[in-house]
Amino acid sequence: MIPKSVQRFSDKIMRTSKSMIPKSVQRFSDKIMLKLKTRWSGEMTWSRRCVLATLCLAVISGFAAAEDFPARPITFVVPFTPGAATDFLARMLGRELEEKFGKPVVVENRPGAGTNIGSNSVAKAAPDGHTLLMATSTPMAINASLYKNLPYDPTADFVPLAVVAQSPFVLIAKPSLPVNSAKDLIALAKEKPGQLSFGSAGPGSPHHLFAELLASMSGAKINHVAYRGSVPALNDVVAGHIDFMLCDFASAASMIEAKRVKTLGVSTAARIPGFADIPPLNEAGLPGYDVAAWFMVVTTGKSPQPAVDRLHAELTRSLAKPEIKQQLLKLSLLPMQTKSVREMQDFVKSEIARWGKVVEQAGIAGSQ
Repeated sequence: MIPKSVQRFSDKIMRTSKSMIPKSVQRFSDKIMLKLKTRWSGEMTWSRRCVLATLCLAVISGFAAAEDFPARPITFVVPFTPGAATDFLARMLGRELEEKFGKPVVVENRPGAGTNIGSNSVAKAAPDGHTLLMATSTPMAINASLYKNLPYDPTADFVPLAVVAQSPFVLIAKPSLPVNSAKDLIALAKEKPGQLSFGSAGPGSPHHLFAELLASMSGAKINHVAYRGSVPALNDVVAGHIDFMLCDFASAASMIEAKRVKTLGVSTAARIPGFADIPPLNEAGLPGYDVAAWFMVVTTGKSPQPAVDRLHAELTRSLAKPEIKQQLLKLSLLPMQTKSVREMQDFVKSEIARWGKVVEQAGIAGSQ
């Protein structure tokens, strides 16, 4: 028999658990309790009642952890310099989280080492959900094969919270180049193998790899010229010092509108709002070409599930707001629909495999 004091205590725990959790969770826990009671037909022994009470306490503590998060200010790391698109996105989403959580969100710019300094600081942070990274496809996918000794594992050291947007690129050429389409450019590159030069923001950058993918898919041989950032490369296309480049729209938009470069195609299969007259490359001489850089919010790996769930839910709600989507479009970014954490983890793995092949083909695997 169970002492009455123990029975009263366990009954109180089970009643308390029902008052503290949402109805959906309550219904789920009730089903578990019913199954256990049915299986344990007969007298409710002391040990069995203790098991039920323990289950109730587990449900309460899990829900309380979610409600208590965040317990302190959140740090939002940007692995790029101030003023970049990642910086804008972190500050925009940081304001959303501040409003919802009632706690400060501090944006910290930690550029350097091809995004590895800022990214590694989040990978090595306390696994409690209070440190976020405004990541891109570079630290999450490309660097995995580009660096010989990457200081973090993108699949194990981070938990994806939300995919934010895609950054489509545009194929542009210097005004004097005798081409008017992507098909013309490919034909010219094949006619003059190794003589046409393209610029990038640096070895292994999306600007570099997107052009390498164009070369491998078309069979053209082109010459890579690396710069320290996309703007210097863009300036040299305008000045005619290099022949062409694949540039992010945010950097190239003003030059395109001023007609200071030739626009030959967009990197995505879909046309870009505001530039609908520029054809996708897969319709303009390169069937199957469909690439874009992307932005993702992640936190430190092994962070508590309640914190991950709450961050995922709040970021998903914020990104679904029409005014947020409008701000993304103003930056020439394409809003993306956030999926489940598991689906985003699978996406990261597929992108690591995809860009790993391009890095290998470009001959730069483990070069950094």
